[in-house]
Amino acid sequence: MPERSLTLSSPDATCRLARRFAPRLGPGDIVLLGGGVGAGKTHFARCLVQASLDVPEDVPSPTYTLVQTYPGRQGDIWHADLYRLTDVGELDELGLQEAFASAICLIEWPDRLGEDVPETALTLTLSASEDDERTRLVRIGWSDPRWDDIVAGVTDG
Repeated sequence: MPERSLTLSSPDATCRLARRFAPRLGPGDIVLLGGGVGAGKTHFARCLVQASLDVPEDVPSPTYTLVQTYPGRQGDIWHADLYRLTDVGELDELGLQEAFASAICLIEWPDRLGEDVPETALTLTLSASEDDERTRLVRIGWSDPRWDDIVAGVTDG
């Protein structure tokens, strides 16, 4: 599995990375956002969604609603926070399986998907640096070769 690691020096740097991803994503693309509480998952997702909208709008954390949807330029965007998911069976109620095929999906707490983790997904794992609380370490991993050029375009230069 290919992997890239990045160091992002500030929340603004995290947002810039998300904005570089935004125009490269389309329906069927799934981005799994892993990391602990406060790692920057929601900040990354919020920046990516805002960069994908024609009309700016508030992008709240879907912690309590589990899913928020947005009409993005390249297709609908589903932002899911599965932290409060209590059973994998609830995924059917959310409609995530259908969204995986037809929308851009940003999934926080992807470990809650259990065995339903899409093999074609891109995984970003964020963690806070031990040296600086504003700095984030990001590990990007994927197995589907379609991500090769996207990741290179976002992380090179």
